[in-house]
Amino acid sequence: MSENNKDLPQFSTAEYAPNTPPVCAGCRNAISGTYFSINGAPVCPECTRKIQEQIPRDSHGAFVRASVFGIAGALVGLALYVGFALATGLVIGWASLAVGFIVGKAMSLGSGGVGGRRYQIVAVLLTYLAVSLSAVPIALYEMRQHPRQAQTSDVAAPQREPMSAGKAVGVLALLGIASPFLELEDPVHGIIGLVILFVGIRFAWQFTARRDVNITGPYAPAAPAPAGAT
Repeated sequence: MSENNKDLPQFSTAEYAPNTPPVCAGCRNAISGTYFSINGAPVCPECTRKIQEQIPRDSHGAFVRASVFGIAGALVGLALYVGFALATGLVIGWASLAVGFIVGKAMSLGSGGVGGRRYQIVAVLLTYLAVSLSAVPIALYEMRQHPRQAQTSDVAAPQREPMSAGKAVGVLALLGIASPFLELEDPVHGIIGLVILFVGIRFAWQFTARRDVNITGPYAPAAPAPAGAT
């Protein structure tokens, strides 16, 4: 045989295509019979059954537990935010990243891994409230640290009727909720704070997203490849 012809297909010789069975993504064993596809990976029937049993199911109880865990996470995040601001003097919002992470992980833990749009909405609200309401204890602390400035502003302001405790709490809460946007009085500081807050909210949104497990099948085992003709 010449050097020019040795690389051409030799039709006179029988060639066989390999018939390798798929390997189960769960147990890593070769699949000899029918199989399923889970998120594009082949899985044997036994592993498919186990995975189906482990898939978390959405329910009212799961949502309630996620909400309770999320509230607890928001309180922890609020305390962390306030402590960070008072310890460093920085209230630009870096701690909001940790708040979103804590709230999202707490809700995912409480639900057992269940997620979805209603979980995401709650996570976003809790993250925003934890970050924005942190302005209230920070402001109260500053007032205690600088009582003379507070008294001076009270004297300069026109006399008003004393405010009830309930109304005072309500006003403080509304100011706290609006605080991320009130910071826009300093455009650079305010915009940076809102961007960081958005990233923290994004963390919470992603952690509580619905995680679909796409199971299709069963599929028949692959047929043996035909032998090459002589």
